[in-house]
Amino acid sequence: MSPDLLTKVILPAALFLIMFGMGLSLRLADFKSVLQAPKAVGIGLIGQMLLLPVVAFFIAVSLNLSPEIAVGLMIIALAPGGATSNLFTYLSKGDVSLSISLTAVVSLITPFTIPLVTAWSMLYFMGDAAVFSLPLLKTIVQLLVITVIPVALGMLVLSRWPNAAAKIENLLKWFSILFLLLIITLIVLKNADNMANFFAQAGLATLLLNTLVLILGYQMAKLSRLSHPQAVSIGFEVGIQNGTLALVVAGTLIGSEVMMIPAVTYSLLMFVSGAAFSAFVWQKLDILPALKDGDS
Repeated sequence: MSPDLLTKVILPAALFLIMFGMGLSLRLADFKSVLQAPKAVGIGLIGQMLLLPVVAFFIAVSLNLSPEIAVGLMIIALAPGGATSNLFTYLSKGDVSLSISLTAVVSLITPFTIPLVTAWSMLYFMGDAAVFSLPLLKTIVQLLVITVIPVALGMLVLSRWPNAAAKIENLLKWFSILFLLLIITLIVLKNADNMANFFAQAGLATLLLNTLVLILGYQMAKLSRLSHPQAVSIGFEVGIQNGTLALVVAGTLIGSEVMMIPAVTYSLLMFVSGAAFSAFVWQKLDILPALKDGDS
């Protein structure tokens, strides 16, 4: 498989299908529910749109990452959550409706924020002599086409044919996770001799990013006195990002294989750290009833 086929055809098409699958699980009522829990949604948005890129920036600067790796780290931090964060939330007894609502809202915002912050990141880390460029308007339009439009189409199908939509959505939910694993596997096989170098360049940075924001998102929600299920949802939404979208931005829209490296290492590590975080919140669930019994 040539890089052009992967980055120019397969990744964008797969992302379109993944976002279509997300739309199949969304109703207009899900967006109205955002207004019913404004505090939780607001904390989640602050975590994803502000905390996450700020942490990524300080990690990139502190570890003195190479310019392209630093930009790649910023790209993964700018991506919204996805099916993986929703799945981890479900398995960890989090607030699934909040998780889906946050994923949907952030997915509508990021086609505008990713090009702007990525362009700034390229200017900051790579300087005026950057080899790669990111035309803002064109990139915004491309992201809208492969993210927002398929979500809208999925919502339309759900409203017209709910039974068929439910069956297709379940298939596409697992497809999105399995496809990401497949793409990462293909990239790993293609670059087997360089994987140690990939992790040397971006492994520590992506592990720190993933672990820190999982914990910070959860703790920020707890300090805001949100419920445990809401805190779990926000932890995963802030901590588990859409690796496929990050690969599309770095590999397809910018055309840099080096910028794809953080998305590759992140996508491998997030399943490990996500499982560890899930075990942590399950432990909290076991402790909470005991505390309540002791108080009574």
